[in-house]
Amino acid sequence: MADSPSTGVGARQLTGAAIEDLDTPALLLDAEAFQRNLRRMADFFQGRKCRLRPHFKNHKCVELARRQQEAGSMIGFTCAKLSEAEVLADAGRDNVLIANQVVGRRKMARLAELARRINVTLAVDHVDQIAAISEAAIAAKVTVGALVEIDIGMGRCGVPTGEPALDLAREVMNRSGIEFRGLQAYEGHLVYLRDFDERAARVRQAMARAVETRRMIERAGIPVGVISGGSSSTYRITADIEGVDEIQAGTYPTMDWRYAELAPEFEIALSVLARVISVRPGEAVLDVGVKGVGDEFGLPRLKDYPTVEIPSFESEEHCIVHHAPAWNIGQTVHLIPSHACTTCNLYRQMVIHQGDRVVDVWPIEGSGKLT
Repeated sequence: MADSPSTGVGARQLTGAAIEDLDTPALLLDAEAFQRNLRRMADFFQGRKCRLRPHFKNHKCVELARRQQEAGSMIGFTCAKLSEAEVLADAGRDNVLIANQVVGRRKMARLAELARRINVTLAVDHVDQIAAISEAAIAAKVTVGALVEIDIGMGRCGVPTGEPALDLAREVMNRSGIEFRGLQAYEGHLVYLRDFDERAARVRQAMARAVETRRMIERAGIPVGVISGGSSSTYRITADIEGVDEIQAGTYPTMDWRYAELAPEFEIALSVLARVISVRPGEAVLDVGVKGVGDEFGLPRLKDYPTVEIPSFESEEHCIVHHAPAWNIGQTVHLIPSHACTTCNLYRQMVIHQGDRVVDVWPIEGSGKLT
C-alpha cells in the first residue's frame, strides 16, 4: 500500500486512526456508502441484456475498480485515456474501452503494445485515425477494436448519424489490424437535466438516432456488436432502450452533490476533509482550494452545515466560509465537491473510513494520467 505523500504514514499506520487526526486536505471515501452504491448498480443490471461498463475516470483507483468487478453485472471497464487503460492492464484488468480518440505516433505504439496484453477497443470518428491504428496494429501483429463514435447531440467528437457512420464502419471493415465492434453514442448533453421526465424523453429521442444508425449499418450487411453510452444519471433510461448494450456509468461509486441531485438513489460517499486555519467574526478559512476540490459544476458544499455559505472558490489553497459557526482553529469539516472525477484526479490516495475511523488507504494509480 502506498505511503501518504504528505506524511509518509502508510495504510497500516493509519488504520484505526481518527479522521480528525489526518493531515488535511485529505480525500475520503465512506466504506459503507460506496459499497451500497456498487451493490445498487450491480443489482440493477442483474439479468439485463444491457451490461455495465463502469468508467474508470471517475476514481482512477485500481482497488475500487476491483471491487466494482467483484460486485458483478459488468462486461468490462471504460477509460477516458490510453494511460488509464495502461493502469488497468498493469492491474490485470481486461476488456477495456477507451471512449475517446487516440491520436499521435507515440500513442499508436503504446496502443499496439496494450493490445498485446488485453482486449482493447477505442472510439474513432475519422479515416485518418483508422488508417493510423491499422498501420500500427499490422506492424505489431495485433488487433485493436473500434467503435465508430456518432454525435447524438453532444457536439464534441463523433460523426453524424446515418450514412456518415455507415461510411466509417465500412472504412474500418476494409482495414486489417482493426476490428469494427459497434457504435459509441454518448448523451452527455442531457445528463444534467434536472427534470427526470424531460431527461428521459430527450435521452430516448437522442438514442433513437443511434439505434436507427445501427439498423442501417446492419442492413448493409455489417454486424454491429454494441451501442455503448450512458451515464450515472441516465442509466435507468438508456439501459432499457432496445439496441443499447453497454452503459458507461462513472460517478455512481463515489458520487458528488451535483449527481446526487440527479440520481438520489446513490449516496454521496466522497468528501474532502479540510481544516479550519483562520477565523474572524462570522468567517472562517479552510486549508483547501481549487487544487484540492473539483468545482466545475458548482461550489463545494459543507457536509453537516447546509446553511453555511461558501461565497466563492477561486483560491489555490484556501476556502473562505461566510456565516461560519463558532469553529475553532484546527477543527475539521467535510467538503462535498460538485465534480467527483476531477477531485479524485487531484489526489494520489483516498482514505477509506467507517464512521470517524480510518479502515484503509488506497492509492489512486490513475491520478494525473492524462495522455
